[in-house]
Amino acid sequence: MSINKITEKDSLYNHLENMDVHTLLHSINQEDHKVATAVEKAIPQIEQLVESLYPKMEKGGRLFYIGAGTSGRLGILDASECPPTFGVPHGMVIGVIAGGDQAIRKAVEHAEDDKHQAIKDLQAFDINAMDTVVGIAASGTTPYVIGGLRDVQELGVTTGGISCNPGAPIFEYSDHKILAEVGPEFVTGSTRMKSGTAQKLILNMITTSTMVKLGRVKGNKMVDMQLSNDKLVDRGTRMIMNALGINYHTANDLLIEHGSVRKAVDYYSNK
Repeated sequence: MSINKITEKDSLYNHLENMDVHTLLHSINQEDHKVATAVEKAIPQIEQLVESLYPKMEKGGRLFYIGAGTSGRLGILDASECPPTFGVPHGMVIGVIAGGDQAIRKAVEHAEDDKHQAIKDLQAFDINAMDTVVGIAASGTTPYVIGGLRDVQELGVTTGGISCNPGAPIFEYSDHKILAEVGPEFVTGSTRMKSGTAQKLILNMITTSTMVKLGRVKGNKMVDMQLSNDKLVDRGTRMIMNALGINYHTANDLLIEHGSVRKAVDYYSNK
């Protein structure tokens, strides 16, 4: 299948090695300005995915990300941040990368070329029709992702695809097609740059909006965040202070006793 691989087109800039640092940085930043606009154009597609996703998650469904290289790492990053931020179980949002966990830090040769491996990786989690699988691939041509989306669709699983190329092959197996057309990279083909930034923004939007709809945010606060360090304990204490109009010491005692902002506020409000 022939597609217009914008992600592989020559950079709009040349002779980068002759640029001074000031010019390099401003040129990169100039390109980065294009990312938010590209993501904005994809909001209707992101909305459709989230509207499909959160009702299934309310009933116990899970969200899976699959990808290779930078795309796979971004999926794992977003998934790993959901439990501490929103207090959800670690198995609720899951990132799966071609080549396994070792590929998070070091590239695994040809792992992305195996179109049959993703379904094996997903079956280890007992993937089922209540789940949603989102494939992430800047080029949209990664065999690992294409094969995974195709195979889970056959199982009745809802699928989404995130790519930066129009007509990307992953869209053929995506119920929800999310295109962020950011244009050629500053360094030709280096999709860790604008494409990666666009993917990160989209993943933030998917999980944040989903968690809000699942009741994991109250007002604008992370009331279920894990109290895993002193900074977060202090943040939680101040959230309780502001919510209840009490002093720091009392708020801190409530937080430590009840273990979360939500539980502390609910307890105090219902006394």
